Amino acid sequence: MRIGMGLAYAQGGFTETVEKLVELEQVGLDAVSVAELYSFDAVSQLGYIAARTSRVHIESGIVQIYTRTPSLTAMTAAGLDYVSDGRFVLGMGASGPQVIEGFHGLRYDAPVGRTREVVEICRQVWRREKVQYAGKHYTIPLPPEQGTGLGKPLKLINHPVRDRIPVMLAAIGPKNVELAAELAEVWEPIWFHPGKAHEVWGSALEAGKAKRDPALGELQAAVNVPFAVGPGAGKLREHVRPQLALYVGGMGAKGKNFYNDLAGRYGFADEAAEIQDLYLSGRKEEAAEKVPEELVHAVSLIGSEDEVAEQVREFATAGITQLNITPLDPDHETVKSSLETLKSLL
Repeated sequence: MRIGMGLAYAQGGFTETVEKLVELEQVGLDAVSVAELYSFDAVSQLGYIAARTSRVHIESGIVQIYTRTPSLTAMTAAGLDYVSDGRFVLGMGASGPQVIEGFHGLRYDAPVGRTREVVEICRQVWRREKVQYAGKHYTIPLPPEQGTGLGKPLKLINHPVRDRIPVMLAAIGPKNVELAAELAEVWEPIWFHPGKAHEVWGSALEAGKAKRDPALGELQAAVNVPFAVGPGAGKLREHVRPQLALYVGGMGAKGKNFYNDLAGRYGFADEAAEIQDLYLSGRKEEAAEKVPEELVHAVSLIGSEDEVAEQVREFATAGITQLNITPLDPDHETVKSSLETLKSLL
């Protein structure tokens, strides 16, 4: 089991945060990820992290497939892999229509089909093949009738550090999960319930793995977990409720909220509907109070050392190979000591 951590930077103090990351690397942190939502881009931040660290894997978590051309995504990944000496993991996902259409002004369509084509084109670029691709969503080079007629197949000028940079796909829908199991090195679900994972995703994972190229190796799985360990840590579990209420209730509209659907698939459909109604009507605190205790406990890594050790075993049994912790106590010394404790429990 590897331990990673997401790095927040939107509120400033990024250089100070990276200085603390250097210390966490020294006590055993295995990976760090930077999100890309609608704040600063992830790439510039990851480049800075690459320069300040020497061992941790650096991950984009996630770059959105719509906002860059497939070739630019591949170029960016190759560049980050180069400056990090082969430590980069390309985390990609479709995001959602609120961000893609509302912030970028791009149509949110065919997320599964587009993801497949982006991954396939990226791998052509990294192999330094002349990029020639005729897909449903991307055609490279552009046909003469759609452009000037001057386009020709090109290959990446530079020699990448690796000709296959690990791809991590964020996915929770059945078709997306099947695609991740077929095509990616790493699958990244969100709000992962170890006790319900096989029921919710088992068939999709099996279908994808049946089509998987053996050269990709075994599918890895990374999941983000709110984290606190030690005496009195259990009281911090209440901090998870507002986060879950935001996703289940506020991330999307009625009938178009992937996280609300996931809560329903976990067996909390009635609770999810009530949370959404409360959240969308502005009653956010009441929505948080309605988040089931079972769900809060399942998707978190919070408690005494014995409790956390048992939770780690549950995640491992469910197929998780990397836990990306989100410390609930932001004090740096507490984060460092908690990380050391967690590493000792693995």
